[in-house]
Amino acid sequence: MGAIKTIMAKYSSILNTPYIRMWMSRDYLVQFLPSVVVLVFALNRISLFMVNYVEKRPGAVLHDPLLSRFDSVDLTWLAFALIYGGLVFGISHLFFHPRRLILAMHAYTVMITFRAIAMYFLPLAPPEGMIALTDPMVEFLGSDGVTLTKDLFFSGHTSTMFILYVASVNPKVRAIFLLSTFGVAACVLIQKVHYAIDVFAAPFFAYGSLRVVGLMHAILHRYVEGKRSR
Repeated sequence: MGAIKTIMAKYSSILNTPYIRMWMSRDYLVQFLPSVVVLVFALNRISLFMVNYVEKRPGAVLHDPLLSRFDSVDLTWLAFALIYGGLVFGISHLFFHPRRLILAMHAYTVMITFRAIAMYFLPLAPPEGMIALTDPMVEFLGSDGVTLTKDLFFSGHTSTMFILYVASVNPKVRAIFLLSTFGVAACVLIQKVHYAIDVFAAPFFAYGSLRVVGLMHAILHRYVEGKRSR
């Protein structure tokens, strides 16, 4: 009987932690579930846009003074270990910080929208010597087996790691994601998946996306508080 009481006490203490209470709250779920739906929809639409438009149009080849200095090396498995390992680790970390998870999801949705707009206005051809990086997630979301080579400006993988760096709370976790950002950036450059400018610009777009989302959250919060005070 004492063991059962101990287990029940531990279970009750877990349920009373702030992050579990937030996950179980209706207000949070009303924000989280639509965010997931919008994110998946945006990923699917943008994947189709890249396959059906970006990959089929001609693009400019840039002279890249950095890439011209070395031959490409296939780092596909290292790149995906960093990218998808980082995603799993990031989601696991942000699970304990639900509001930061929402922030990261919204920022990622804004970032991939910015990226689609940038690709529309800046048609590029792959760098000379590119070793294609076949992304299983993009294929699953609608690429129909087409390997993307023209989704260049700006680097989505580098941006994703930087969003996780900014969204993370623990300083040690932030340091891991900062190193992962540099690691992913190095991989896509050494493999010549991106031009140097694609990678250089990525953190700025990622940070800009976070700032846009922060502003939108602040405006929405003021609107809701104003409605409640009436």
